[in-house]
Amino acid sequence: MSKTRQLLNKVPEVTIYFWIIKCLCTTIGETMSDNLMGRFAVGGDNATPDQLQTALYKVAAVTVVVLIVTLGIQFKLKRYIPVVYWANIVVISVLGTQITDMFEGQGDVPNHMWTITIVSVTMLAAVFLAWWLVERTLSMHSIRTARREMFYWLAILTTFATGTAVGDLVAEKFSLGYLTTLSLFVAIIAVIAVVWKFTAVNGVLAFWLAYIMTRPLGASTGDWLSQQGNQGLNLGTTTTSYLFLGIIVALVVFLQIKKPDVTPPELVIADEVHHPHPHLPHPHLPHPHLPHGDGGGNLAPSES
Repeated sequence: MSKTRQLLNKVPEVTIYFWIIKCLCTTIGETMSDNLMGRFAVGGDNATPDQLQTALYKVAAVTVVVLIVTLGIQFKLKRYIPVVYWANIVVISVLGTQITDMFEGQGDVPNHMWTITIVSVTMLAAVFLAWWLVERTLSMHSIRTARREMFYWLAILTTFATGTAVGDLVAEKFSLGYLTTLSLFVAIIAVIAVVWKFTAVNGVLAFWLAYIMTRPLGASTGDWLSQQGNQGLNLGTTTTSYLFLGIIVALVVFLQIKKPDVTPPELVIADEVHHPHPHLPHPHLPHPHLPHGDGGGNLAPSES
């Protein structure tokens, strides 16, 4: 059964492990991006905003190359591999922050935050709309064709960029502070979870809403832990990044060994039943009840 299940979906099933690692990755995206930019900036800790911005362009270019390689590996795989999947999420998280930061600039107060938020939300909506129009499903239970996988990863990238923009807007433009912003998004995610648990809201919709909100949650967490001022604890981007990265590695190794997050086949089949695609191959599973012969080559009548 394990082998069959692995062939049905190339992304992890949504479990408590998924949400924990996702939140850790979003924090890494914020702190690792800032850390790399500071390391490569001319002048180091004393770098000017222009020097930081130049360093950001260079680091982002390297991140794009790394993402192309890791996504290439992901697309070539025939099944879900936790190490490869989560490596892509970490890199996308860093790139999503870098994309937003490139447009916001490196001043004390980022620029164009309203514009970037509106543009990123519009792009995210366009990706989901195109995905729905083509596939008639946004389900995360049946990412088993190259086209669905392409939409999935494009949606992931736009959610990270959108979440960074929204988090920066709330924390800095509205001057709520990192901890207050963190608490706000915790409350929003809690509301989504309660609505999903106790109402008939569509599970896929609830998933993507929560997924989008975890990005500003993680970004605010990263800023709160690493930054000085604005309610920050000033632990530094290096300490925060490698602490969270260590936890991610430990959890992913656990998933790689124990495989508790492989999608059950019935979820994939249910998605295909509700959204049939004649051109897509359906998984062949043995029928649980086969009629027995009567010894003479004839099939015996089934029992009621």
